[in-house]
Amino acid sequence: MFNAQYFRTFITLVETGSFTQTARRLDMTQPGVSQHIRKLEEYLQRSLLLRQGRRFTLTESGRRAYDYAIKLFAEHEHFRHSLDNESLDSGDCRIASPASVGMMLYPFILGYQQMHSGLTVSYSFGFNGAITEDVMAGRYDVGIVTEVSRHPELHYAPWHQEPLCLVVPADFTGTTLTDLAALGFMNYADGVHHATQLLRANFPGEFRSMSRFPRQGYTNEVSMVMDAVARGLGFSVVSRPVLETSPWQRQVKELPLPQPVYEAFHLLTPAGVETPRRYTRLLDEFLEQRRHTLYGYPEEPHFDSHS
Repeated sequence: MFNAQYFRTFITLVETGSFTQTARRLDMTQPGVSQHIRKLEEYLQRSLLLRQGRRFTLTESGRRAYDYAIKLFAEHEHFRHSLDNESLDSGDCRIASPASVGMMLYPFILGYQQMHSGLTVSYSFGFNGAITEDVMAGRYDVGIVTEVSRHPELHYAPWHQEPLCLVVPADFTGTTLTDLAALGFMNYADGVHHATQLLRANFPGEFRSMSRFPRQGYTNEVSMVMDAVARGLGFSVVSRPVLETSPWQRQVKELPLPQPVYEAFHLLTPAGVETPRRYTRLLDEFLEQRRHTLYGYPEEPHFDSHS
């Protein structure tokens, strides 16, 4: 007999790699987890796991069952959330984005939620790959990403762009690439990519590559790179929301440059699935407010997906 809970247990087991952790996450006993897997194997008439003591690997049937289960629950979530697609101010909002825009968008959404008590919000900060996987698995309805990949199950649409900022310690007095090289570079996940874009556009005759700039450190959390810059450990290039929301913004400064370069953001949704209207209104209101702040009017410069 088909039992969705058996598939849910199996998904959790594959993702945790542990019967013990699966039992803890699902508030079950470990024998209960084993029973669910055994019942699922009996239902499918296939072995799903190759057990090796406390460890296991998936059989070919197990891999196919996992892929099917992910799609099964994604379709279930899409259906459940589609039932209230027309409501503008009620329902669940499940959004994932990079921290570079999320540190500004998420507080806006919380304020929006205060004005619309019928909304509930689940927000995840992540990198592009994880966001894409979450949208495909149905864990989030809308993803905001900075990279576009071609996938038949996904739809991408240009959404917004934010200026990149060259940030240095507040007492930094240099203006040249040589001065920046002497200071050194504080890196993060997209740091080299963003710095390359901005420096190449503004120092076209001098800039060759980021290998010229000594690496002073790395963090996978873009907001924390501002702490390192504030301490005088190096410069970095970040999206403007990172600078504007940073608790260290008074200890750093933006080095003015003549040629603006932008970080482009795209909306990621499941292909062929209508996005509930509450998302459209929420995100449009954020963009209107943000564009007024950046440009003084509700439109932004031409969207360049290659910026």
